[in-house]
Amino acid sequence: MAKKKKENGKKRFEVEEGETIDQCLARISEEGYMPIRRNEEPVFQEKDGEMEPTGRRIVFEAKKSQ
Repeated sequence: MAKKKKENGKKRFEVEEGETIDQCLARISEEGYMPIRRNEEPVFQEKDGEMEPTGRRIVFEAKKSQ
């Protein structure tokens, strides 16, 4: 499920597991929003006492379309 954080007509959309960026952008557009910022964060998991990157989390910040 997309993270929903409304502030001044803004909303956050997270690219879900098994969803492409294009599919997420289409979902944003269908809800009447326009992406204004993309934030990408690495996801780490501890293995043998060390942190290893295991993936990434992509979140779009969007504002209501005019």
